[in-house]
Amino acid sequence: MKKLLMLLCLLLTLSCSKSSPKPPSSPELDYPLKSSECTTGITIGTTNTSEVELQWNASARTDLYDVKITNLNTNLTQTLTTTATTQKVVLDKGVAYSWFVIAKNDEVSETTASEIWKFYNAGSQTTYPPFAAEIIAPKSGQTVFKDTNNDVDLEWIAEDVDNDIASYQVYFGTVSPPTGLLTTNAPDNTTVKVGVVVNTVYYWKVVTIDEEGNSSDSGIYEFKAK
Repeated sequence: MKKLLMLLCLLLTLSCSKSSPKPPSSPELDYPLKSSECTTGITIGTTNTSEVELQWNASARTDLYDVKITNLNTNLTQTLTTTATTQKVVLDKGVAYSWFVIAKNDEVSETTASEIWKFYNAGSQTTYPPFAAEIIAPKSGQTVFKDTNNDVDLEWIAEDVDNDIASYQVYFGTVSPPTGLLTTNAPDNTTVKVGVVVNTVYYWKVVTIDEEGNSSDSGIYEFKAK
């Protein structure tokens, strides 16, 4: 009996000492380059579409990749699954897209994702609007604590293929959509302080304008001051 107990203890010890399966590492995107114009697409017949090959670096402990690509005009997302590190996809010309890759492992439910990159699929344009500003803070639906001066910091980032952002127009208010122009910021200034009242919901958005007069709209975000 004593030997049996010792054997059971040994088996339990060995079982517990085995390392658990690890999730995949994060894929690293390769092409199309971040904030670029993709000019390598192959035109499909006589249509206004082209076939683009997305590429990324292999991630460790990965069995499958889910490739998600979003048309930023329509916000429609395609999801494609592959075991390779490339994926061909048919895209509209002259349209902005975002994409990222999710790595999956058959042994674990946890997945990991790459960064999200944006690009324009080349069309007939010689200039492109800026990508829509990405809101950093406050996130939509977030409750934000004001500082001692009753202020909240609004923050965003923006990218542009042509690298010619001229200004940011920040709209802010307590109704949606916000129609009041809060401020116009220079291209190197992506933050602004706003005065708030507690228990009030605020709406805001950023319009990015380039030197050619092209513009893009971040969409409306909301937060509650506390």
